Amino acid sequence: MEQDMEQVLRKAEVLIEALPYIQKFNRKIIVVKYGGSAMSNEELQKNVIKDVTLLKLVGFKPIIVHGGGREISRWVGKVGKEARFVNGLRVTDEETMEIAEMVLGKVNKSLVTMVQELGVKAVGISGKDGGLLQVEKKYADGQDIGYVGEITQVNPKVLYDLLEKDFLPIVAPIGLDDRFQTYNINADDAACAIARAVQAEKLAFLTDIEGLYKDINDKTSFISRLTASDAEHLIEGGYIGGGMLPKLSNCTAAIRNGVSRVHILDGRIPHCLLLEIFTNKGIGTAIIKDGESLG
Repeated sequence: MEQDMEQVLRKAEVLIEALPYIQKFNRKIIVVKYGGSAMSNEELQKNVIKDVTLLKLVGFKPIIVHGGGREISRWVGKVGKEARFVNGLRVTDEETMEIAEMVLGKVNKSLVTMVQELGVKAVGISGKDGGLLQVEKKYADGQDIGYVGEITQVNPKVLYDLLEKDFLPIVAPIGLDDRFQTYNINADDAACAIARAVQAEKLAFLTDIEGLYKDINDKTSFISRLTASDAEHLIEGGYIGGGMLPKLSNCTAAIRNGVSRVHILDGRIPHCLLLEIFTNKGIGTAIIKDGESLG
């Protein structure tokens, strides 16, 4: 009985710890970029959707921007093609673009279904809808990589309309150029551009790593909090490499353009989003504005 009471009290403490965060972020927009391993495992997928749904129910205004890279590669393989990448960007010919749009649409609606199963109204859109994401052709170090788009403009009206009507928007990263040609967009780029356009309070990246390390081979060099300037110094100093480099550059650009805080979280940890947002300690890396307390 005593043990049961202890567990109940611990739960109460957790809820009380969350209270100031719930008050602080009530009615604030949070953009969640969702991809990687957390997306390929059904159990983790459900946990992420539960987290985002809870954020919605306690007063946040979440927007999910999702990827689907692994699933796209799987379907590209099914038609006998090989997935090719240049600098982390998928080489996207006409056939691959068609597959990508089909797969992202499928992923989008499966996420909508999961959210609605939990009693929250969701609407799945792509960057084509309402002119949300306008793009131009993107090149990788001067190389033509096909139908890969660089975002030139975000028109967030469709997102504001959905949020106002109490829907949870779920966005697939596909856009149109000025000739209405369809382009695939890197999901990190799409999440950053959307977070900037809606002046999000928070932008959370669910990734396949624990967060940021000054030295990836030294687990004691983990960084739980840093300012945008600190992040830029790490990039300039050559400490950050691989897939984390464009991600961190995106994060600092988002902070410099009005997003209050960016979180890099390990999407493989169940409920990482809630742990980072609603507890004093947090579990990932948070990037904050210069001059803000690192506490």
